[in-house]
Amino acid sequence: MEAGIVGLPNVGKSTLFNALTSTQGAQAANYPFCTIEPNEGIVTVPDERLRRITNFIKPQKVIPTYLKLVDIAGIVKGASEGQGLGNKFLSHIRQVDAILQVVRCFEDDDVIHVAGKVDPVSDVETIETELMLADMQTLENALPKAERSAKSGDKEAKVRVAAIQRCQAHLAQDQPLRKLEMPPAEAKEIASYGLMSAKPILYIANVDESDLHGTGELASAVRVFAEKVGASVVPVCAKLEAELAELEEPDRSEMLESVGLAQPALSLVAREAYRTLGLQSYFTAGEKEVRAWPVPIGATAPQAAGVIHSDFERGFIRCEVYSLSDLEEFKSEKDIRQAGKLRTEGKTYVMQDGDICHFLFNV
Repeated sequence: MEAGIVGLPNVGKSTLFNALTSTQGAQAANYPFCTIEPNEGIVTVPDERLRRITNFIKPQKVIPTYLKLVDIAGIVKGASEGQGLGNKFLSHIRQVDAILQVVRCFEDDDVIHVAGKVDPVSDVETIETELMLADMQTLENALPKAERSAKSGDKEAKVRVAAIQRCQAHLAQDQPLRKLEMPPAEAKEIASYGLMSAKPILYIANVDESDLHGTGELASAVRVFAEKVGASVVPVCAKLEAELAELEEPDRSEMLESVGLAQPALSLVAREAYRTLGLQSYFTAGEKEVRAWPVPIGATAPQAAGVIHSDFERGFIRCEVYSLSDLEEFKSEKDIRQAGKLRTEGKTYVMQDGDICHFLFNV
């Protein structure tokens, strides 16, 4: 699973990406399209539950989950028609699982805004429109082939035609596809098209140092818009986060305290991006390691086991499960078992966020 960082040029995308992935290097030039080929990086998803588990189980190492991030070049109005190398950049978005849109919510005369003025809602709408226009083109190109196959009696093609037409009607109402509920069979048939306005989205309000909590007028406008489309907003001062990323402890903690933050805002970005991707974590815990594993919300125990190794899923027998609250109450796995709190779950068990598991399998 990976998320693409998008936005108009000069909104702080690459600064944020570098801070998230702790990438050091020369500062990007202040002009559009300084990012051309997408940069890729890995970011840790902070999880306080790992520390709490290690209060009772002392491992040799602790391993959090990670996200893959892709820094995609700035998109401009007309991208769906090829403006600003738009077709190439949009193809990069088509390949990711979720979109993190950085929105400029700060004034700075030294940083050029591609539209000539700072208007975050207009910026959000510009990119949303380009994604929808690109999806319209994709569907328009796909429909004739699907119709020909449907006429020949292909049942799957008939479902595909219905799905395409349903999407076209929704887009014609100026609504992104992520707000469209589709029958599972239709959703499956068009999944390969990589429709961009169907992807879940998280807005990152890039604020200045006077509005770190995003309560100012510009960030608040993004919040109002996000509520209408069912998305979340995380306020981040990319400039400050870039400075924090270069510091070692305890200098980082001292700087956070001086600006009134309990933790780097990038921790919130990582966790919200994880949630936007539809992921949750379960844990394995032993003397060798305590580890968080990513799993889609709604995944069954065998599917979760498969995240560790495909053999675990193929030969799944059962899963032994307990919770962090059980561990904190009884202090050890042995005592959890003796208290009858260690649950045995089968193939139909749906994983819960924070489950601590042992998988039994045979291949």
